[in-house]
Amino acid sequence: MNTLTIENLTHTYRDGQKDVTVLKGVNGQFEEGKIYAIVGESGSGKTTLISLISALDKIQSGDIKFNSESINKIKPSKFRLKKVSIVFQSYNLIKYMTARENVEIALDFNGKSKKEKERAYSILENVGITRDEADRLVQKLSGGQQQRVAIARAIASDAPIIVADEPTGNLDEQTEENILNIFENISKQGKIVILVTHSKKVAQIANAQICKMKDGVLV
Repeated sequence: MNTLTIENLTHTYRDGQKDVTVLKGVNGQFEEGKIYAIVGESGSGKTTLISLISALDKIQSGDIKFNSESINKIKPSKFRLKKVSIVFQSYNLIKYMTARENVEIALDFNGKSKKEKERAYSILENVGITRDEADRLVQKLSGGQQQRVAIARAIASDAPIIVADEPTGNLDEQTEENILNIFENISKQGKIVILVTHSKKVAQIANAQICKMKDGVLV
């Protein structure tokens, strides 16, 4: 079973003339096949925590382990490439490419073979994007459709960990529900799903734990 373990994680940043400790000895464990929600007020340390979990930021003190092996030993660049995929609130799609091309880039495809295209279409169809929509420029798609493309891109790499930062923050209620159903299906495929959110509705789909960041500690 894949596990992600956080051990005594502490992180400080410089704010003007003073040091601010945003994480104060954070501990936790996440297991495959489960959905975790991380909630908390702005400035509580949620963004810093997921940046470290995703190897986007350097660990200052403590450790993060995947299957008991430190991500520093795995090497952060390799961990970020092979073990974790991120769904950003702002989508972070390449606007001048189609939905299918955005997924193909995540798969390191050049899009020239029929097999490559079919796999990209299939991944997009699994999150509710039709072939017609897959061939449109992403800037021509709605916010909900773009979020689905972002999720498709995240799961295309087969990374065992999916981290989503406010994945439904810009979406209407019906689209939010559809997106949450997708995350539930992703977790059933044996992935570790970590959702960072302000939404009570999003947090409620967590079938493992709702973890609250408060004063730099994960409760």
